[in-house]
Amino acid sequence: MHDPRIRGEEPVSDRQIVISRELDAPRELVFAAWTQPEALERWWGPRGFTTTTHAFAFRPGGAWRLTMHGPDGTDYPSSMVYDEIVHPERIVYSLRGGSDEVVAQLQATVTFEARGDRTRITMRSVFPSAKLRDEVEKKHHAIEGGRQTLERLAEHLRARGNGAARAPDLRLTRVFDAPRARVFDAWTRPEHLARWWGPQGFTLPTCKVDLRPGGAFRFVMRGPDGTDYPFEGEYRDVDPPGRLMFTGTIDDVPGHEVMTTVTFDEAAGTTTVTVHQTYSFESDATRGAREGWSQSLERLTGYLAARR
Repeated sequence: MHDPRIRGEEPVSDRQIVISRELDAPRELVFAAWTQPEALERWWGPRGFTTTTHAFAFRPGGAWRLTMHGPDGTDYPSSMVYDEIVHPERIVYSLRGGSDEVVAQLQATVTFEARGDRTRITMRSVFPSAKLRDEVEKKHHAIEGGRQTLERLAEHLRARGNGAARAPDLRLTRVFDAPRARVFDAWTRPEHLARWWGPQGFTLPTCKVDLRPGGAFRFVMRGPDGTDYPFEGEYRDVDPPGRLMFTGTIDDVPGHEVMTTVTFDEAAGTTTVTVHQTYSFESDATRGAREGWSQSLERLTGYLAARR
């Protein structure tokens, strides 16, 4: 999808800036660094710049309203309006100066290409005219600034792994003998989640869900010995009944971040659910995740069968 305001008779090649870099991190983690303001603020902009977030909604039509603060104290307010988000492959946004009423200065397409455990990221910015592209490069050194921004992103990703080994991705697939809408409901309605979420012997005494992009959730699992295990986070993508994407934190692992994508594919009255989860680093929680998820999905199988 492209903003119709960004067009012109000049060749696109004369109006664009393209910057690429290969990063030593899996695609899910690189993509995640673009989805949360607290992460973006750590690496966005050239060296010496800092960023303040005023509003953030990571969804098509949503915006990141921010102010970049230059090393000399100059403030640069802007608004990044998301035109398209394809997790975890592509983000398209229009960058506007100051407010949404200002005509878009450029449209950028950021692509994420998986290369094994590494990711090739490419930022392609298209300006309304070659003249504006040249003016921005001359005044703001946009090419060098973009390179420094991606360098800072690489450093941010490396820093997240310091002191702990990065955990491998977890991917589980299970086929349920139930239509997709019913399975999706079981993942999104608290009265259903409370009946199956968690390993065998666990209960879910707290289950709060705000099912929308940017909405929060909070679960508290209670183990057989009475120990509580809180898990909370935010929904990044809600596409019923086909996909859920959410980030989360585990309270007893400071700084530990989990990215989960769940897809629902229906065929002949059955539903194939795929759970793909990535972690910021390895811990006891991640090492037990596969067994925990396996038991949870077994419980979901029994719950759906009982609801026929």
